[in-house]
Amino acid sequence: MALATTLRPLVSFALPEKGVNRLGMQILLAVAGTLLLTLSAKTKVVLGPVDLSLQTLVVMLIAAAFGMRLGVATLLLYMAEGAAGLPVFQSTPEKGIGLAYMVGPTGGYLAGFVVMAAIVGWAADRGWDRNPFKLFGAVIVADIVMLAMGFAWLAWLIGAEKSWAFGVMPFLVPDLIKAGLAAAIAPAVWSLIPSKPAK
Repeated sequence: MALATTLRPLVSFALPEKGVNRLGMQILLAVAGTLLLTLSAKTKVVLGPVDLSLQTLVVMLIAAAFGMRLGVATLLLYMAEGAAGLPVFQSTPEKGIGLAYMVGPTGGYLAGFVVMAAIVGWAADRGWDRNPFKLFGAVIVADIVMLAMGFAWLAWLIGAEKSWAFGVMPFLVPDLIKAGLAAAIAPAVWSLIPSKPAK
């Protein structure tokens, strides 16, 4: 019983135990997550030819807090909003909207966000979000997979050399920093939650 209580995502503390109220809260959290993702996508730091955003950090934190199922559902809702033409992605609507944008140069990274949420959420469901070292390992794996997916798609569009130079290298150090932040923030939040004595 104590193990079942421990191995649940952070967001479970805000959710009713069951029923319509639980589903309604999950929907509300997913929508709030997409708003946060949109805000992070629009927060840009321009470094040379690449605009960096806080979006990967937000994906990591949403997955760590929500767990795999709600985290992936939030990312899928975000993708659906973008596919429907809402300007939720970075550089939209300036560089296009909807499916046309999603199959462009950032398409692999967008798909990678969903996989990233699944990996980090899976780790959170197993209690890794309480330990900064375990969570950091999961986040790094998730980030490598996301970058690999982005690289593969971009390489198909513009070639491997340019894809590596413009689609991977500029993100390595910033993503490492964001991974460290995510791995520190989630366990820090857990440490603020008083533990209940086992019965």
